[in-house]
Amino acid sequence: MAGIWCFPTAPQLSFPSLKKLNGPRCCSETPKYNKKKDMPTPSFLKIAVSGLTEILRLFSSTPTRVDVVSDVETDEVSISCIDDILDVLKSDYEKEYFVTGSFTPEVYVDDCIFEDPTIRFRGKALYSRNLNLLVPFFDQPSIRLQQIKKGNDCDKDFVVASWKLRTYLKLPWKPLICIDGSTVYDLNNDYQIVRHAESWNISAVEAIGQIFTPTFRSTGN
Repeated sequence: MAGIWCFPTAPQLSFPSLKKLNGPRCCSETPKYNKKKDMPTPSFLKIAVSGLTEILRLFSSTPTRVDVVSDVETDEVSISCIDDILDVLKSDYEKEYFVTGSFTPEVYVDDCIFEDPTIRFRGKALYSRNLNLLVPFFDQPSIRLQQIKKGNDCDKDFVVASWKLRTYLKLPWKPLICIDGSTVYDLNNDYQIVRHAESWNISAVEAIGQIFTPTFRSTGN
């Protein structure tokens, strides 16, 4: 995910419109995770997250999976329909790509848009680099796929997935990050992902604030 953030009592994830996703939804709005949390993120917060990401990137020399993919032999990914994309995304969730950095870049266009409530940028190589920057900070991470569906909106195909993220961060105060969220994957006519957009069950301000909330664990955990 483009930005990572605890909500121990998160509400049950619900997509009221999922029953309609396999049928036409012409000119309807792309589904959101939680309307009441769909509020503008303060500009200063987006600037701060972008700045922190740039600082981490400057001090990191770890190559990204996209950078090295041409140097290793990989299985060819063949995509001819939306069901193929669905299978690839299910496989990536099984690999917990949000917290491992292991995803399938071949199904994304090079200038794919990635966004969450804290940040928005373009480029799958940059997304891979951001994931690799975050992964070393995770402690006992897990992300569980709750539901994944395909849909069509004004003749544009998309996939929407709901998930639960839980991880501690390797910081002295051991913050616990818990988010219920969703990701919408917008597709082009070749069934490549052109937009990867996350929604969370909490606001960006709440999410960032939780990074500074200490937790206490026994040494055996």
